[in-house]
Amino acid sequence: MKSLRIFSGNINLRFIEEAVQALDDGNLIIYPTDTLYAIGCDATNQRAIERVCRIKGINPQKQHLSIMCADMSQAARFARIDNNAFDTMRRNLPGPFTFILPPATTLPKVFKGRKEVGVRVPDDDVARCLAQELGRPLLTTSIITESAESTDSDDYHARMVEMADSYKADVSLLIDSGPRNCVPSAIVDLMDSSDPVILRDGPIPLQ
Repeated sequence: MKSLRIFSGNINLRFIEEAVQALDDGNLIIYPTDTLYAIGCDATNQRAIERVCRIKGINPQKQHLSIMCADMSQAARFARIDNNAFDTMRRNLPGPFTFILPPATTLPKVFKGRKEVGVRVPDDDVARCLAQELGRPLLTTSIITESAESTDSDDYHARMVEMADSYKADVSLLIDSGPRNCVPSAIVDLMDSSDPVILRDGPIPLQ
């Protein structure tokens, strides 16, 4: 697995292009969000999605699938966002929230027949730049580990090595962007957009 160091506020576009090429080729990557590191792939690539589900033990028929978008405009191409949902999302994004919405028909067949898709627009320049340059969302699933909470330099670098070793057979590229805050995003159900329901609290309250 190749490792690239890309930091918010100092985006190396050549490295971003390399990561986007990996996604375009159907590969999986590990990348940073504003909460945790995540495994991602092109959210329109059915075979890549199936690989993510396999290595994370996700049953796509029973568990939520989430996509990470560059901005609200991209999110609106892949989820159905009515006026109430748009207002709620606009107040809180980019930020550490996963909003549950009806999927659009632009998503691949693994989403067909599903009534819901999670949508993220994280407050992380690297993550959003990936989706922007790819031109499509990333299917995304967080990597949650106990030791990832440490911001100590030695512990953090050891954890990055451990994460790379754990997924080296399936993931082609890892973007190292420094420690994360390691509090998972809030999950907010907007299926009835007039009455948002918080399914899981996150690092900051919903506005």
